[in-house]
This record gives sequence, C-alpha cells and structure tokens, in this order.
Amino acid sequence: MNHVPARHESAAEARRLLAGAALLLGLTFAAYWGVLDCGYIWDDDLRVYQNPSLLSLAGLRRIWFDVAANKQYYPLVFTSFWLEHQIWGFDPTGFHVVNVLLHGLAALLLWRLLAFLALPGAWIAGALFALHPVHVESVAWISERKNVLSGVFYLASARAYLGYALGPDRATRGAGRTWQYATSLVLFQCALFSKTVACTLPGALLLVLWWQRGRLERRDFFELLPFFALGISFGLLTAWLEQHEVGALGADWDLSLAERCLVAGRAVWFYLAKLLWPDPLIFFYPRWRIDAGAWWQYLYPLAAVAAVIALWLARQRVGRGPLVALLFFGGTLFPALGFFDAYPMRFSFVADHFQYLASLGPIALAAAVGTNVALRFGRSARLAAAAALVLVLATYGALIWRQIPAYRGLETLWRDTLEKNPGAFLAHYNLGNLLRTRGELEEAQLHYVRALEVNPRLEMAYSNLATLLAGQGRVDEAIALYRRSIELMPDYALGHRNLASLLLTRGELEAAIQHFREVLRLDPDDGEVHYGLATALARAGRPDEAHPHFVEAARLRRAANRDAPAERRAPKEE
Repeated sequence: MNHVPARHESAAEARRLLAGAALLLGLTFAAYWGVLDCGYIWDDDLRVYQNPSLLSLAGLRRIWFDVAANKQYYPLVFTSFWLEHQIWGFDPTGFHVVNVLLHGLAALLLWRLLAFLALPGAWIAGALFALHPVHVESVAWISERKNVLSGVFYLASARAYLGYALGPDRATRGAGRTWQYATSLVLFQCALFSKTVACTLPGALLLVLWWQRGRLERRDFFELLPFFALGISFGLLTAWLEQHEVGALGADWDLSLAERCLVAGRAVWFYLAKLLWPDPLIFFYPRWRIDAGAWWQYLYPLAAVAAVIALWLARQRVGRGPLVALLFFGGTLFPALGFFDAYPMRFSFVADHFQYLASLGPIALAAAVGTNVALRFGRSARLAAAAALVLVLATYGALIWRQIPAYRGLETLWRDTLEKNPGAFLAHYNLGNLLRTRGELEEAQLHYVRALEVNPRLEMAYSNLATLLAGQGRVDEAIALYRRSIELMPDYALGHRNLASLLLTRGELEAAIQHFREVLRLDPDDGEVHYGLATALARAGRPDEAHPHFVEAARLRRAANRDAPAERRAPKEE
C-alpha cells in the first residue's frame, strides 16, 4: 500500500529538482544576457577567429596530436570551438551562448554534488557560484572556455567518484560500482583536456573524504593514484608549454623561492577579498612589488598558515568543514599562486579567472553556514535570511550587468582596464596596437610611450613605437628603438624583421642582411623575409645568394594563397 505515496513523493521530488535547475539556469542567463552583444577580445583572435586549426579536419587532427599547435594543449576546448565553427562560423554570439550554458551547467552540478554530500544550502551555493561577479571574466571571455568547460567535467568527475567512494555498498565494491570509478577517471581526463588546473581534483577528493568520514584509508590513496599520475603529467606538460611556447621566460619570472612564497600568501588573501567584496573587478590588476626584505610582506603567508592551524585546532568545536574549505581553496589555487611560471605573471600575479574552481570551497562554506544559522531561529529569521539571499543575488546580478560592457570589444576592455588601473602597461600597449591599426597614430603613440614609462623592458612596445616614428621620418630614433627591442629580447623575430626592413630602405645592406638572416633562423618559413633578404643580397651584388631566396619567397607565397581559407565571417563590430 506504500507504493502510491512513494510514487507521488518521487514525482514531487522530480518536480522540485526540475524547478531548481530551471531557476538556476534562468538566473544565469538573465545575469549574463548582455554577453550576447559582446564580440571578441584579447587572445580570441589566436584561439578562435584566426585559428587555422578550426578550419579543417587536418586542423582537428593537429588539435589532438600536436601539443604545441595552439601553444596550450587543451584539445577539448579547441574541439568545441571547431564544432561551433562548423555550425555558425565565427559569429561570436554562439560562442558566448555556449560559455553561459556551460557556466550554468557547472552551477547545477555543484548544487547536486553538495546535495549528495548533505551540505545545507546546496542550491544556494549553486546560485552564489552562478551569479558571483568574479566569474564574469571566465564566462564573458570566449578564450576562457577553458574554465567553464573544465569546471563541468571537474564537478561531474567529483560526483562520480564520491558516489563510488561514499556509496552504501562501498565495502564490497562490486562490478556495480566499477563503472562509477571508470566514469570519474574518464571525466577527469576530459577536465584535464580542458584546463590543467583540474589536476588538483584528487587532492580535493581526499579532503572531501576526510571531511565526510573523519579519516582516510590506505585504499583511498591507492585508488586515486591514476588520478594523481594523470594530473602530474598534464601539469608538467602545461608548465613546459607555458615556458617554451607561450613565452614565460626572462627577468619578469626571475623570482626566488622566498619571493614566490610572498606572492602566494598575498594572492590567497586577495582572492578571498574579491569573493567577499567583488569590486572593483579589473582585467589586469596592478602587479605587486615583491620585496623579500620587507618584513610586512611576510604577514600574508604567515596569516594564511595561522588560519590553517587555528581551524585545525578548532575542528572539534566548529567541525572539519571550515578547514576543508580553506585547504580546498588554497590547494586549488596552488597552480596559479606563483610557484609555476605563467605568462600573466609578466603583468600581474592575480586574475579573476584563476579562482573559478577554487571559489567553490568558500562559496559552499558560506552557503552552509548561512543556512545553518537561519535554521536555528524561527520563521521570521528564515524569511529575513531568504530576503537577504535575494538581495545578495540581485546585487551580484547588477554587478555582472555593470561589468559586461567592458567585454564588448577590445577597445572597451582596454579603456575599462586603464580607467581602473592606469599603470597597466600591457593594456596601454594593446590599446596602442588597436589605435594604430585604425590609423589613430597620435593617440597610439601616447599609449606606447606610457607603456614604456611603466615597463621599460617591454620589447614589443619599442618595436611598434619605432614603426610609428619611422613613418614620421624619424629614422634614427626608430633604429635606436628597434635595437633596444632586440637587446631586451634577442630572439624577437618581429624586432629583427622591422629593423632589417628599415636598414634596407636606408641602404645599410650588410646590417639588413644580418638581421634578415636572424629572422629566418627563428622562422624559416617567412616568405616576406626571404624576399627582403633576396632584395638586400641582390643590391649588395650577390645575385647567386639572392636567387634561392627569391625562389623560396615565391614558393611560400603560392603555398599561402593555396591554403588561404575561404571567406570567413568577420568578428562582430565593437
């Protein structure tokens, strides 16, 4: 006689889950509706609309089998871009819709994962994650598909593994549970194929198991060994690519271990502060001046260590949850705390998108604490708590709406960044490049000069400023600036190329030949440089040396014309 009520209860639960899911997705799309009017921004040219890997089946093969094809080995991300290009071309609207959908799906998975763990306020945590303004950068920036896609696979993998490890028949671990383990491992691999920060998942799973059971067993470590092996392997590959393909090498990354610890300690508190007070949000935050001789800078890492010790000592009184949330936060942030060289360290030690996954810990803790406090009091207190939640979510939504216009295009992004951080030298440089392509040379020159005032080691700015000065007839100044760019970065091919071209026009043939040869050493398939070298050699009376370079230039030009893609859809206007 109990089967009818059970069926009604099951149907009611299904309706409740469906309503909760619909509300989460609806809130996500309502908050991020403005991104549908956004275009492409920084790095989206290389990653998406000028990426040759997205144009053919051969490109799809390169995405998977050439780890350096896109400088970062995230084949699932680029495969998603490839598939979307086949459907709607390079219209950015579709790419933005998918990013928002993936972010909403990550919020749904977080809700269901926390509900499985019986954490109070699981849906609230999903809503806070979906609408927290610190995630605008990950959602509105097409290239950060890495975060939202890896987040989906990360959470799905965690749910499958915890179902396996915490299930009621864990002691037997029969064939009925094997599929959960295998599914979790496959999903974890997909997360790594999307972004390497997912390598922290096995450590996070150990934390959750300790939180749930109060102990760890030997087989917990043994069963997670394949996860650790995959995570470490992908982490090492990413670190190598970051240095040798992306370019995270040089003086800007020359930090001692003590300095890196200072960066890490400060970054942890920075990210926590942004979760508590997400304003202002800046695409490029100011780069801190790290000084191992300044005593006060040690307060940041010491305070972080003290917080962990305090929560450990208080675990019997306040529970293990706060300690787990803090350790999850720091551990998930660890790859981005400055111990491993990454290109963004050149202009800032922190970025909003670095804490996309790490924010799950503090958000879940805040939702659980708030829910527990509200449940201890009467109905009026619960109503007040619900009203406070609505106010918080509405405020978050308003902050998202306020932030999205910065992502409408490159110019809005760089001007917004400079308004909030006038010392963002890379924003000055990038805005200068944009203005130069539009012919607004006077303002472009001002931004190049400002970039070099802030960072006198920015070799690319010297080269581009030199190009502007050369166009004004200030040849001697231009040559000096080109030489300075090469002095700072001897393998800077563009600097050598520009200097060689200018020397050729001045008739300084031997010097031009030297720099053209240097460019070809760095990039032997540059047809225009072959032609320039051939011209210089011919003018220097060395036709026998010039001839093969004329031939190679013609061959490369024919190949480029043959391989040029058909008309592609232009990016949306800013």
